[in-house]
Amino acid sequence: MVGLPYDFLANPLGAVRQTFEKAVASSPTDVDPAAIFRGKDWGAVDLFRDFLFEKGGLAQVPSIDSSSMRWLQPNTLVRFRGMVQDMLGNELYVGAFKDGSSWRTNKFTDFSPIRLPPACETQLWERHLVYCVPVPGQNSWVTETTSTPSTQNVSSSTSQHVGKRGRGSEDEDMNLNVESDNGDLGSSPNAKKQKEHENTCSSSCLSDDLMDHGNDSVFGSGDSNYPTCLVKIYDLPESHLKLNDVFEFIGIYTFDPVLAVHKDDYDDPMFDLFEDPTVDLPPSKVPRLHCLICRKLDTQDFLSNPLAFEPLSNVARGIRESLLSHLTAILGNDELAAQYLLLHLLSRVRAQVDVMSVGKLSLNLTGFTRESVSIFGHQLTGVIQKLLPFTQDITLTLDYLNTATLQPRRNNKTGRLVAGVLQLARGTHVTINETCMQSGTLSSNGIDNARLLKNLLELQKVEYDFEYYKLEMSADVQLLILSEAKSSILPADLVLPFSPRSVVSINATIEDLQAWRWYLATMRSLPCSIEPEMNLMLQDEMVASMQEDKSLGCAELNRWLTMTELISASFGEKNFSLEHWQMIKELERLRKDRLKEKAR
Repeated sequence: MVGLPYDFLANPLGAVRQTFEKAVASSPTDVDPAAIFRGKDWGAVDLFRDFLFEKGGLAQVPSIDSSSMRWLQPNTLVRFRGMVQDMLGNELYVGAFKDGSSWRTNKFTDFSPIRLPPACETQLWERHLVYCVPVPGQNSWVTETTSTPSTQNVSSSTSQHVGKRGRGSEDEDMNLNVESDNGDLGSSPNAKKQKEHENTCSSSCLSDDLMDHGNDSVFGSGDSNYPTCLVKIYDLPESHLKLNDVFEFIGIYTFDPVLAVHKDDYDDPMFDLFEDPTVDLPPSKVPRLHCLICRKLDTQDFLSNPLAFEPLSNVARGIRESLLSHLTAILGNDELAAQYLLLHLLSRVRAQVDVMSVGKLSLNLTGFTRESVSIFGHQLTGVIQKLLPFTQDITLTLDYLNTATLQPRRNNKTGRLVAGVLQLARGTHVTINETCMQSGTLSSNGIDNARLLKNLLELQKVEYDFEYYKLEMSADVQLLILSEAKSSILPADLVLPFSPRSVVSINATIEDLQAWRWYLATMRSLPCSIEPEMNLMLQDEMVASMQEDKSLGCAELNRWLTMTELISASFGEKNFSLEHWQMIKELERLRKDRLKEKAR
């Protein structure tokens, strides 16, 4: 039996080209076969999907990180996990060309592997460019799961909408692939640069350069162990990928030597006609990945050992009890604060209706001083970092507000989106320490930053500055504020005076941490519904509550409903119950009593 003429890991382009040639050979003779496959898969992605997810090949695919970059070879199969930080539009490339009587393809690569015949028939195709960064605030415990992802969430990928064209991409591809009759690269400037670079630069020297410079980009930062990546997307609508989404991309790693050469070295006038969207992303700093398959990730995908329990409520109660006990100890045996913190950690934006973000639950713990925050605040942020995959800590001072760049901004000279502190992935947790805040004067930048933080907290939206206009982007960020008194900058949904009774130093086991991470990720994603009978009972309960307390308004009752959803989820249950509603009412009574006590 003859083996495959290609290797999925070491020679993935072999599979791409063989399937293309077979598809062309079997296409109708009265149509242009290359035009048929523009923006479509001809069976190559199905071949890789079968290898990766049916035959267990995914575990063999290396990830792009600081260590693997030193030995990864061009044109091999790799994967990369990161956040979409910028959308760079579309670029045109020679997707197919006719070599004699046969059609060949350049899809999933930067250059043709063979010489491009003079005056040959070509097909211009397009691909979408996205710039991806390590997820901001990704914690060190996060590891990539080796379990096979659900094929329902897996897609082949490209952009089908014409965007900004890469500078000279069509002519660049043609020039780079022209060879002379003796098989050497032709005399075009681009071809000379390519040949010279290939003869002098090895994979190891490229990766060393990447390690030296791969994280000095202005586009955002994350875990320094992971480089940024320029991903080229095929056969997928542009709307499938959105800014700040977290994806895993599986595709072909390439090195493009042309982009490593300064543009002033080119004599080709075509390079002056088009804007190059990747001019600031040389491959010596940013690796390329031609995407075959991508999937959007959620929190469970970042767990090292995802668990599965049915029914959830049976095991959730035990894990809930142990997590609450740990949070209570971390918070100096303040059981009420631990209860509210758990609800806060389970919150997420379930829907956005006009200016209302349904499901959010920001929390302001008051009573902290600089001394106490160094003890309890340090313990609290430490445990949150161990429980959640993406976290950020901000010490809010007058100088920070006046000087920090919180807002993402478009640099229209370069066409790039410059990341701000608030360009975050959905599900990120942000802890803000206000205990170092002093009186003073806010600059215009400080006023803007305070407004941005307030809008994120209240509306779950971040305003992006595109120079000539502003655009609000939806967010899903959990905000916890630690302050001495009620924050005047960040009016949280809930304010609770922190009342520790002792200082306890406690460490959790790896097994406990893994169970709590699974618990938070799973319970947070549970859907919640209200049976018709329960809906009627809740209406009666709300009317009765408003009669008992005339100060209750719609906003507070809506928050009680959100908290009832969260406490139901904390027990692993998907339906409202009157018992959970009563639990929330009791928690709120205790919180208000503490507020009154502290106000005396």
